[in-house]
Order: sequence, then C-alpha cells, then structure tokens
Amino acid sequence: MRWSRPGRRLSRSPRWASAFEPSEPARVVGSANTGRRPIQRSEGISRSRQLRIVVCVKRVPDTETRIRVAADGRSIDPSGVKWIVSPYDEFALEGALRTRDALGGEVVVVTVGEEAAAETLRSALAMGADRAVLLKGESGQDGLAVAKALAVELGEMGFDLALLGLRAVDDDQHQVGPMLATLLERACATAVSEFSVDGDVVTCEREVEEGMQVQTLPIGSVLTITKGAFEPRYPSLKGIMEAKKKPLEIRDAAEVQPRITVESLELPPARAPGRIVGEGPEAVPELVRLLREEARVL
Repeated sequence: MRWSRPGRRLSRSPRWASAFEPSEPARVVGSANTGRRPIQRSEGISRSRQLRIVVCVKRVPDTETRIRVAADGRSIDPSGVKWIVSPYDEFALEGALRTRDALGGEVVVVTVGEEAAAETLRSALAMGADRAVLLKGESGQDGLAVAKALAVELGEMGFDLALLGLRAVDDDQHQVGPMLATLLERACATAVSEFSVDGDVVTCEREVEEGMQVQTLPIGSVLTITKGAFEPRYPSLKGIMEAKKKPLEIRDAAEVQPRITVESLELPPARAPGRIVGEGPEAVPELVRLLREEARVL
C-alpha cells in the first residue's frame, strides 16, 4: 500500500470552492483555451507591515514508504517508516517564505501531533521558518478536532496570514483549512496556486473550469495551497545547522474530544493478474466480448 504522491511531478489537483465569499467579486482572467496568465503585481509592494505568517503542517509517512497495517488492525505499523512534512504543506511553507523574504516579518510553523513530530518541525525550520510550535495531541482522522486545536492556538497567537496545504497525503480530507477559517471567522480561499500580499490585500490565483480565477481577500485570511508557483526549496547545510538553534515550543493542545475513530484498517485487495487474449486484429472480438461479459464496462 502506498500513499499517492503529490511531489514535484504532480498534475494539478481538483479545485474546491472557497469557504467564504471573497471581499470582492472574483475576476476570471484567461480561459482554458488562452492558457495561464500570471497575477498582475503592484509596482509598489508595501514593506511597512511586518507580517506574521503561520503555516500549519502535518507529519505524514513518506510518500515512498511501503505501508503495513499494525497488529491492532486500526493503525499503520510505524517500524521502518520515514516521516516527512506533507508535500502540500511544503507548497504552503514555500509561499510563506517567499512572502516573508519580500515583505519582512516571520514565519511560524505549527502542528498538532505526538512529540515525535518535533523532528518534522525541525525540517520546516531548516527550510527557513523562523520558529515552530508543537501542540501535543491526537492528529487522527477527525479534521474538525484538529482545526479546533489549531484555532485556539492561532487565535491566541494572532496572525496576518494562515497557510495550509490543500490536503494531507495520508487522509486526503481537504477539510482542516476551511474549518479553521470558519472557527476563526476569517475569509478563506482554497486550492490557491499563487498569491501575493500588497498592503492589506491578499491576491490569490486559483484554477477553475473557466480559466484562472483571481480573488482578493483581506489580510488575516486563511489560504490552502496547491501545486503551482511555489516549488519547495531544499534545506541547505547552513539551514539544517541553524534549525537546531531556532525556537521550538512544545505544549499541550487544547482538549478537543475527537468524534471520529478508526475501527479497522486494511490493505486493498491484490490486483488480479492480467491475461493476454491474443495478438493483432484477430484478438479484438475476444477482447470486446470479455469487456462486455466479464468486466461489464461496455
């Protein structure tokens, strides 16, 4: 069993509607036929605001890891599993780092999970984040419970922009970002492939069926990021060494009772072996018959 890998060869994921209406009507710029048009950027980007950008990340098994079910039948066997930052969260982190580098401020990475997740946060710090917060708690299948724990932390911390990956590659839920925005009563845009900050306005670019959609939201919004302009950087040796000295706070997450539990976990059934029905044009009638009578796809 393998997780699907978004990685650097991922085709664009399905687009999801934002959880809130944008502060201004969305503007469609371009179409499926005319191709991609970039966001029109202002010549005078405001540098007076010292942004606090919070990136919520999740610790997940490496997408190349062979997954095995544990003896309890309800979890994965952790032995031999390499853990990483969810690749979509890396897109969000890269977007945050570029924005900070352009406008100043700080990037804070936050996760909910076990103490072992501190290693994952160190990876984010090595990429360039300024500090990290580990909220010790259950990061299970209940996206709402995770969103509530994050909402308490972010509400107390305060932020100018909150970024998350479009989805986590282990549970593939697409939920936590919009839920977090709803709990904090903040505007939200999902499946953002590119964004920029100019003063108190966040301009987001999203792919929709009609072409490229541009939304403008107020500062303080929540964005979920998909593959697009933000190709994640690799940690440098200097960054890895500096990550050991950067602040990493560990504290208990807000107590939220999960309402979803895993009753059982099993690998998908083994795929039936293929079979050759013949060669050349003579095999076509038999192939059509099998597709109609056995596979029942015709």
